[in-house]
Amino acid sequence: MHDHASHDHGSGSDHGHDHNHDHTPEVTDRNARAVAWAGLLIASFMFAELIGGWLAGSLALMADAVHMVTDAASLGLAWWAFQQAKKPADARLTYGRDRLPVLIAFANAIFLLVVTAWICVEAVGRFVEPETVLAGPMFIIAVLGLLVNIGAFFILQRGGDGSLNIRSAILHVLGDLLGSVGAIAAAIVIYFTGWYPIDPILSVFVALLIVRSAVSVMRQSAHILLEGAPSDIDRDKLKTDLLSEVPGLSDVYHIHLWSLAEGKVNATMHAVISPEGQSEAVLDEMRRRLESHHGIAHVTIETKTGS
Repeated sequence: MHDHASHDHGSGSDHGHDHNHDHTPEVTDRNARAVAWAGLLIASFMFAELIGGWLAGSLALMADAVHMVTDAASLGLAWWAFQQAKKPADARLTYGRDRLPVLIAFANAIFLLVVTAWICVEAVGRFVEPETVLAGPMFIIAVLGLLVNIGAFFILQRGGDGSLNIRSAILHVLGDLLGSVGAIAAAIVIYFTGWYPIDPILSVFVALLIVRSAVSVMRQSAHILLEGAPSDIDRDKLKTDLLSEVPGLSDVYHIHLWSLAEGKVNATMHAVISPEGQSEAVLDEMRRRLESHHGIAHVTIETKTGS
């Protein structure tokens, strides 16, 4: 005999894992507001820095300005993703749009690596043939950029929930912040020593600082997109726990786990129920145990009665 049982809590909270990344409307709205304000703050300054960097002849400033342009676009995409994630599931997207912010985080991480590569290529050319840089204007613009980036950083740090999409947005802003610090340092060195190669050198240094974090976000988001098993759930331990805690359950196999989005774990499995066990009672206890102790709020279980 085969039965099929499924359990879906939709947008309810997931217990046991990833408490920081729930998907309640309040959290989504808070994330959306954070990226919107940070994006507007950065967009208000990025063109001034781009023009100022070009006039001053500073690669460090122009690189920082290009970062700011990509940041504004990335934060705009992040805001759009959070708005989409609030929409309910429908006939075409039966799981809803919760995975969209993860997809945007993945795209942002790749984009960040592309920008980093561009800065490094430009820096090599500048190092081979140093160009004159106006240290005074460079310093003033870099200080203003630093203040803008600090403001955006704190908005995201305090207003967001630390999810992948928020972290990728923070990475972009952190790259800008470090870029502004690098530009300030370069302006000071050029003003006192006239050594222009410091400008591209610090540009590369700042760019490389954010590569590791960008790769980390890219790997984590790709793992979710590839429906990899959550790292904090051990299948063997889960099986042992169910067999020891659920009366009437004699075996569990074909356990498949994947994340629909951060903190939303789905599972399918086969369960063998002992002859004396009551099928519905065993299934209800399995569902309860999976949600309360393993953070799995959506599970499909195929059952058969053992001989």
